[in-house]
Amino acid sequence: MDFGFGLPVRGPMATPAGIKALTGHGEALGFSYMSIPDHVVIPKNFDSIYPYSKTGAPPFGGDGTFMEQLTFMSYVAGITKTARLVTSVMVVPHRKAVHTAKTIATIDVLSGGRVVVGCGAGWLKEEFEAVDAPPFEQRGKATDEYLQAFKELWTSDAPEFHGEFVDFSNIVFEPKPVQKPHPPLWIGGESPAALRRTAKLGDGWFPIGANPRFPLNTLDKYQAALSRLKQLCGESGRDFNDIALTFWANWQYNKESLRTPEGERHLLSGSSQEVADDLKRMQDLGVETVLFNLVRQDVAASQATMQAFVDNIRPLVD
Repeated sequence: MDFGFGLPVRGPMATPAGIKALTGHGEALGFSYMSIPDHVVIPKNFDSIYPYSKTGAPPFGGDGTFMEQLTFMSYVAGITKTARLVTSVMVVPHRKAVHTAKTIATIDVLSGGRVVVGCGAGWLKEEFEAVDAPPFEQRGKATDEYLQAFKELWTSDAPEFHGEFVDFSNIVFEPKPVQKPHPPLWIGGESPAALRRTAKLGDGWFPIGANPRFPLNTLDKYQAALSRLKQLCGESGRDFNDIALTFWANWQYNKESLRTPEGERHLLSGSSQEVADDLKRMQDLGVETVLFNLVRQDVAASQATMQAFVDNIRPLVD
């Protein structure tokens, strides 16, 4: 099983020195993945509900500071050597499809084939409006169409696509990504729509376990979702075994047991042995990659948390 952690794109560590310190330490400890979140702008006022908290309040601060995801990824690609770089997740309709596909292909080439495209449809309606994205109400349809266009651009010698939101032909799209057939598309989300998108278009499923509406906070709930995904793959003519199973534990890793509303221990929380046992059970279900929230208030505390994970958890799983 491979492990990774999320990088900060805002706050005191989101500086060249901070990012170098975190990524360098992460690679030295053998972490295989580093993820990068996505917002282009944060509206000063909005009514949209953040889906991953009980209150609906988002985790970002009030100043709205966010570095742009793909630019940030290109910087991280230049200062790392081995880690795979994950958009976690990219709000697919926020950027025009052809330009986005070109940017991702460029980073994949320059990184030596280390890009993973975590894909989401988005939740912040007011941000869609600010960046002139397709209508928020059609974000799912637009996301599917963009992903199909990405694949066409990345794999076809004479790419052509005619859809409602994307339309192109008579173009040269080079260089292609290093990865063949293309950088993997990990579909984020836990909803029925996200599972359908995974079965239809995804190379992997990349859910977060802390969605109050579609919780995957126990092994039984996660296994039930896998059964549904397997059914959808069959209906779509896909082999379930071709879907990479990944997981983003975005709550802070610590030694405290979190509890579900039903009083059960929250998946991937608790003692080192409890977390390791969960990981081994997930591995038995086919999960290949798990990302954790290891970043703390400063570089030193974050590096110490990374070290604690490597010292206390990984030996119990390997």
